[in-house]
Amino acid sequence: MSYQVLARKWRPRKFAELVGQTHVVQPLSHALASGQVHHALLFTGTRGVGKTTLARLFAKALNCLEGVSAEPCGQCAACQAIEQGRFIDLIEIDAASRTKVEDTRDLLDNVQYAPSQGRYKIYLIDEVHMLSRHSFNALLKTLEEPPPHVKFILATTDPQRLPATILSRCLQFNLKRLPERLIADRLSHILTQEGVAYEPAAVSLLARAGDGSLRDALTLLDQAIAFAGGQVVAADVHAMLGTIDPHHAVHLLELIAAGDADALLQHVAALDERTPDYGQLLGELLVGLQRIAVMQMVPATARDDDSNAATLQRLAQAVTPEDIQLYYQIALLGRRDLPLAVDARSGFEMLLLRMLCFSPIAAPSRTPAPSSVPQPPKVKAAPTGVQTDAPVPASLMTQTASTGHALDPQTDWDGLVKSLALSGLVTQLARHCSVADWQNNLLTLSLAPAHQSLATERSIESLRTALCQRLGSKLKLRLVVGHSEQTTLAQQDAARRVESQRDAEQLINQDPNVRALQETFNAQLRPQSVRPWPGSSQHSSASNTPENERER
Repeated sequence: MSYQVLARKWRPRKFAELVGQTHVVQPLSHALASGQVHHALLFTGTRGVGKTTLARLFAKALNCLEGVSAEPCGQCAACQAIEQGRFIDLIEIDAASRTKVEDTRDLLDNVQYAPSQGRYKIYLIDEVHMLSRHSFNALLKTLEEPPPHVKFILATTDPQRLPATILSRCLQFNLKRLPERLIADRLSHILTQEGVAYEPAAVSLLARAGDGSLRDALTLLDQAIAFAGGQVVAADVHAMLGTIDPHHAVHLLELIAAGDADALLQHVAALDERTPDYGQLLGELLVGLQRIAVMQMVPATARDDDSNAATLQRLAQAVTPEDIQLYYQIALLGRRDLPLAVDARSGFEMLLLRMLCFSPIAAPSRTPAPSSVPQPPKVKAAPTGVQTDAPVPASLMTQTASTGHALDPQTDWDGLVKSLALSGLVTQLARHCSVADWQNNLLTLSLAPAHQSLATERSIESLRTALCQRLGSKLKLRLVVGHSEQTTLAQQDAARRVESQRDAEQLINQDPNVRALQETFNAQLRPQSVRPWPGSSQHSSASNTPENERER
């Protein structure tokens, strides 16, 4: 009993059956219809996308007994012979096994002879980049000026290795990698025609494993049918491919969103008993995060064709876009660093814990507030010398935070700010504010009009969130723009810098060596060249003064 594998049984027999290569089929069809067929064609592309199949279809179109046409009959003796691989005038050469210049010369010796069976003699050289330099030189002249009855079709997966002299003499067509959904549709069609029961999830797995190659996907499909005893089931395909169900990656994302580190590590421990490929599991995490990001930003284009779609949609609504982007970046960098870990499991666990430990600067929700809720007025610039009590927009949502007041903002605003995990614009906002009032969980800060640009909605919300985590979840923040009698941290720092500069200049002027130089050489000290000792504003002895702070 003979069995023909699916990749051969379902090989396209006409141009219309070729999947996903319309951009190549269309110009070839026009050339065949008009009779303007170039003598040398180059088909490039990754494995299994149809290079050899397209070359055979082109040979069939040129030698069909019904005439040169973009739609060969497929029934004549020439078409049947080409389809069955016994057409004398279609010479297929595997360049990987015939790299010597002697082989190329033997081949070219027969170019001058007329075709024996068909209209054209066609040379199909597969993996042409494997030819040696001398073989290319031998081919060059014939490729440039072949006899009128000869056509050359070259195919390669690595066109960069072809000499420029060869490329310049060919019409080049690049066959694309096939999209996963296109491969899945083709597999589903074949399974339906073959009468094989299947699960859509299993077909999606095979299409992804094909990695852009329909032939590879069909080979895996053959294997899956044999593995499961005549049907294609997702669980069996996972077992055959040695992959993990994407549901596990989605569940890990749920635990990360919930902040449950204990359950997260327990789930990884359970997965470890299956000896998973952690690199592949990390890839599933990246796929899930990408789908969530699409659901958040472009909902209309989001996929909803699998069992995880509902869970991902729920996560898209529960987790902020900033967190999703951060998780994606951590996972992407973790994929690079995973081989450097002591072992794959510990590296994967550290990556997940990193997602729990870090978060972007708090930002306002992307969902606009309901129109029925009155919005606080926006701040307008206050004229110099005029104080205004207009509040700056700030969310008053309750945040989960530790209770208790470890620091009093009114007595130690400096210490409180230093204890907060602030950065960038939020740090500058806190340092240019002073505490105006603090009572009944309402903290009122004063901001000078000159620095009003720091009071963006995002920076205020980030500061409030950080204060909630330090002072308690019931904190309310109110910001007023106006002049205050209290000095800000930025003003205190500026005063300290002035004092440090004055002390440094005084120390230099009192240094006996500097005074001697001034008296001997009538030297002058430039104040702008003096710098305080780094990290200190206290007086220091002249012996500790750096030499580069002195100038003749």
